Amino acid sequence: MLYAIMGTDRENSLESRLKVREQHLERVNALQAEGRLIIAGPHPAIDSNDPGEAGFSGSLIIAEFETLDEASAWANDDPYATTGVFESVVVKPFKRVLP
Repeated sequence: MLYAIMGTDRENSLESRLKVREQHLERVNALQAEGRLIIAGPHPAIDSNDPGEAGFSGSLIIAEFETLDEASAWANDDPYATTGVFESVVVKPFKRVLP
């Protein structure tokens, strides 16, 4: 089943985010290599593809997992969650309708 993983950044998290970005991307790339990743990316804090020092307000990943518990465990083990980049993480089942 698909699950949406929505992380909300804490204030002024850009420096911390950049420090662990490579570890985070390794995990997301592993999902992609396994054919489980639908989409992933950050939410710019301002209306720009390159928010610069404004940073990001969070991230979204939609991926396939066997269970909600598995998706939640994956999300909670992510470097953005374990190092405090994320203030909170919400994991919900996701039903793809389009495309």
